[in-house]
Amino acid sequence: PASFVHVDDFLTPEEIARDPARIMLRQMGIGAHLCAVIAMPTGEQAMFVFQKWLKDGVYDRAEIDRLNQLRPHLERASLISSRLNVERAQATVSALERMGLPAAIVKHKGRLLAANSGFDALLDTLFIARAFGGVSLRDAGAEGLLQAAFEGTGRRDHAPLVASIPVAARADQPPHVVHLVPLRRSARDIFTGGELLLIVNQIDRHAGLPSNALVAALFDLSPAETRLALRLAAGVSLAQAGRECGLSNASARTYLARIFGKTGTHSQHQLVALLRSAGPLG
Repeated sequence: PASFVHVDDFLTPEEIARDPARIMLRQMGIGAHLCAVIAMPTGEQAMFVFQKWLKDGVYDRAEIDRLNQLRPHLERASLISSRLNVERAQATVSALERMGLPAAIVKHKGRLLAANSGFDALLDTLFIARAFGGVSLRDAGAEGLLQAAFEGTGRRDHAPLVASIPVAARADQPPHVVHLVPLRRSARDIFTGGELLLIVNQIDRHAGLPSNALVAALFDLSPAETRLALRLAAGVSLAQAGRECGLSNASARTYLARIFGKTGTHSQHQLVALLRSAGPLG
């Protein structure tokens, strides 16, 4: 409805009585709920909810009329806020495009908030556009990892994922790596609704190595794991890399197994290719 409504009018008495959220709110002394929903051009919805203490009863007609007079102003504010968030996100991915990096801002459940032309150029080759702004990878193995990352976004019980997903080469395209970096703190404030920064990088065997800090951040590696991984990426053997990092052969193999688990790789060759793909980012 294009107005504020009593939420209880859309529920049966039985639903109100057994709803866990309502039970908790009643225990806190909260009773009546008045709600208005405003559709956004991005496909999302803005919801405004006003509540009363149980002791204050329900909203009367005069109170609802006063809130309905405010509703057009709330709608305009919501639309402007939504548009500003999209423009901010678009500015960021456009800046990454000037660095030669296809990128997108991803919101809850993997829906795109903004993407640059470099990312758009990969649609139908590396990616597939889905309904409601969704996106998936053509590579079946990589797609499972991507959707698992998307599923975790926005959940309070799920730690923000930092991941880099290797995408195998095909006859019509070289190998790529999709980097997913969670938007935290001030970045989250700027991109309201944005959960992840998605960056696509084509693997270049001649690319330089990324910095220690970037490798640690992208793959959640410890300092010791980072040093070992970068020495391997530099082309030295595991035994030599272990000696240079002050590790025994057994410890080096244990560290390597942890690195494989965190980077999603299964061999030193895959690990080297993955780290070199992140070189332009660092």
